[in-house]
Amino acid sequence: MPAAPGGVAAALGFRAAGVHAGFRDDPDRLDLALVVADEPCAAAAVFTRNVFCAAPVQVNRERLDEGGSGAPSYGTARAVVVNSGVANAATGERGREAARAMAAITAEAVGCPAEEVLVASTGVIGVHLPLGPFRSGAPAAAAAASREGGAAAARAIMTTDTHPKECAVAFDGDDVGYPGARFTVGAMAKGSGMIMPDMATMIAVVTTDAPVLACDLAPALRAAVDASFNRVTVDSDTSTNDSCFLLASGAAAPGAAPLAPGTPAFARFQQALDQVCATLARAMAADGEGATRLITVTVRGAASPADAQAAARTVANSPLVKTAVYGHDANWGRIAAALGRSGAAFRQEDVAIDILGLPVCRGGLTVPFDEDEALRRFEGPEVAIVADLGAGESEATVWTCDFSHEYVSINGDYRS
Repeated sequence: MPAAPGGVAAALGFRAAGVHAGFRDDPDRLDLALVVADEPCAAAAVFTRNVFCAAPVQVNRERLDEGGSGAPSYGTARAVVVNSGVANAATGERGREAARAMAAITAEAVGCPAEEVLVASTGVIGVHLPLGPFRSGAPAAAAAASREGGAAAARAIMTTDTHPKECAVAFDGDDVGYPGARFTVGAMAKGSGMIMPDMATMIAVVTTDAPVLACDLAPALRAAVDASFNRVTVDSDTSTNDSCFLLASGAAAPGAAPLAPGTPAFARFQQALDQVCATLARAMAADGEGATRLITVTVRGAASPADAQAAARTVANSPLVKTAVYGHDANWGRIAAALGRSGAAFRQEDVAIDILGLPVCRGGLTVPFDEDEALRRFEGPEVAIVADLGAGESEATVWTCDFSHEYVSINGDYRS
């Protein structure tokens, strides 16, 4: 599906902004992002399953509760506001009151009820969220919000990310029952460390101008998240704040009937949503803290989907595999060892492993390969690891990154 210009404000009916509100000391660093719809619109969200979930997650669940226990939440929203620098996690009732206050302050600036504002925070855990920056920053963001503001919003939600993450795709409705309409799905995300489902520290805001009911957005978002953000791991840690929001304005087809599940139009929308989420998920893995390489781990020939995911995730989470990639060492024994402890059912005599397209293991035994050629291939930005367990037909892919000396430095100095 073709890429479209812009990010979270690429879809019609949305504006965005990123401003410096004062959560961070550096006046040149943006630290408050706002995504606002022209009108209240359908919304859905998926949140972390970490029991130590942050106050914004708890408040959002109060407002988007129609999904029921354990299901994606959905309802109506007008805006999403995100601050960086302070996570507002492990802050108790005071933190929940602060999250409600950040929504109320933003709602006043936007001109909508506080219940229509969804909130997210990212940064240091255990620090109380100051409200002063919202009182000046929210009106400034609301005034600055525009169709061109997506890039600034994407920068404002960064923590240890080295660059903003945004993308958009578009598709025509001509051959799926919406003649003359061109639909867009745009998004921004942040995530670099503390990345591991459920969900993969990440915050994402996705928008679309397709007409979709909130109750249908929810399962579509869950499917997209399971195939993307829940297939990412940087360091096997699950954040307290992970949130993924999806808002649908319907502005590309005013008055048109909503896209209905089971129709070609909805399938096209799901494809676009999946593509945007997968693009951002890969970008997060590639930008893992201290990372020098994106690693794509694919496990084939598993006895079940669960086995395929378990095996791929165990390889992706292995510090030994990740440091071998950093050292440009095609040490397939570390991959084999990770597969063997994953819990997946297979016989070692049936296993085949390729690294960067080079066969290094067949039938559970070593295959001679050109070490110089392997070193040459390691110079590329992505390292592909493929393992076939020879036990069935199931397959799974997980994205991760290598571990470098810089990862330890970043996390050793995170609060300083």
